[in-house]
Amino acid sequence: MSTQTSPGSVDAYPCPYCRMTAPLTASATCRTCGAPAKVRELVSDSGWEELPGAADMAHIQFGRSHVQITGTFVPVADFNLHPGDRIWFSHHKLTFAESSVKLANYKDGKSFVTRLLAKMENFQLQATGPGHVALSDNHLGEIVSLPLDKGKSMWVRSHTFLAATDSVTYSPTANNLYFRVRNGDETETEYPLGQYDDVFHAPNEQGLLLLHSPGNTMFRDLKPHETVYVKPDALLYRDLTVSTFLTAEYPRAQFSIFGGLFGNNYANRNVWLKLTGPGRVAISSKYEKEFNPPHPIIAGTVEFLRW
Repeated sequence: MSTQTSPGSVDAYPCPYCRMTAPLTASATCRTCGAPAKVRELVSDSGWEELPGAADMAHIQFGRSHVQITGTFVPVADFNLHPGDRIWFSHHKLTFAESSVKLANYKDGKSFVTRLLAKMENFQLQATGPGHVALSDNHLGEIVSLPLDKGKSMWVRSHTFLAATDSVTYSPTANNLYFRVRNGDETETEYPLGQYDDVFHAPNEQGLLLLHSPGNTMFRDLKPHETVYVKPDALLYRDLTVSTFLTAEYPRAQFSIFGGLFGNNYANRNVWLKLTGPGRVAISSKYEKEFNPPHPIIAGTVEFLRW
């Protein structure tokens, strides 16, 4: 790991994580994303840097309202909404709401069928201030805050969305990342990132997007044509300028019999997501799926790497 001193100013702190510039809070955290102020930079030899989640008791300001992050292992986002200010979120992530907060179905113009096909939560709620409303994903991880400038869009991994301000919208967008395998006389199609992407936008004014990363989070800024390979389900978010493709890696397994070395026909298959810059990408250290298909890949948006 390499270390480098990073200057910061209490009056105008340029946060290296959310890329916003604002005064630090009294607890030395970024006012727009809640990350602790960076004193030293820790970057791995391969170029990845830790993206700290919002610190315990961090105070994140958005417009006239704010949200306070409580807890370290299973964090809770406690919103204090100004009268008339709104957020929206998945219904099952609601922890509590004061009686002064008005709760209603969030009407985003997306049909039930679209949500079903995209495997999204079918019921979103909207909370309107004044008052407190608290949200949690109810499992280990950290809350990552993504302020979105006006006109900015961000791709986000499914099922990590926690909440967004009313100025943020989303579009379930069909992607073309798949591979097809042959299983006997049948073929099966796999979508490592799901059939739909979750793309969030701030079309008219700056907005705030909160995600729950199930593990430690790392990020890097890819230069034009720079490429990295990650496990598909590890990707947390990326700029839309980053291109994606699938890579199937076939290392030749070798074994020895009576001193002779033999190899099988590329028995082990590893599927990677190829990311090419320019743009920012972030990954989580915890993910559930390993896409290592036991059957031959015969088609798809996939390139093959054999060695």
